Amino acid sequence: MLLLALRAAPSFAEGPIAIIVPPARAEARLERDELALIYQRKRQYWPDGARVQPVNLAADSPVRLAFSRAVLGADPAALESYWNEQYFRGVRPPYVVASNEAMQRFVAETPGAIGYVDACLVGSGVAVIGWLDGAGHWHHGRAVPAC
Repeated sequence: MLLLALRAAPSFAEGPIAIIVPPARAEARLERDELALIYQRKRQYWPDGARVQPVNLAADSPVRLAFSRAVLGADPAALESYWNEQYFRGVRPPYVVASNEAMQRFVAETPGAIGYVDACLVGSGVAVIGWLDGAGHWHHGRAVPAC
C-alpha cells in the first residue's frame, strides 16, 4: 500500500516555486510557454534585445525536478538527449548552480538572468515575476502565497 501511495503522490513540489529575475527586470511578464522557450534556449533575448541567461538548480534538486516537470513537461534526465543534440548545434544548456542561495546570487548579479527558487526562500536581491503552485500551475505577479 505504501508503494501505491508513493506512486499516487503528485509529481510537483509541495510548495510554490518563484520565478526570479534581477530587480532591473521586475516588470517582465512571461507566460509559461515563454518560460519553456527560454529554458529550451529557443528564446534567447528579452524584448529589449538583452540576452536571456537562464539558470537551473542541480539535476537532483527537488525544486528543479518540479520546475522541469511543470514548465518543460519532462524530468531533467529525460532532457539529456535534447541537450546533447542542442550542444552539437552550438546551443549550450542553461547554467547550473548548486543551491537556492547560489541561484539568487547568480540572478541578482547577472544582467538578463532568470531562475527559480523555493518561494519560501526568496531574498531581497531579486524580483519575483511569477510562480508555480504545488500543482504546477502558473501564476503571474510578484506576490507568492505565504509560506
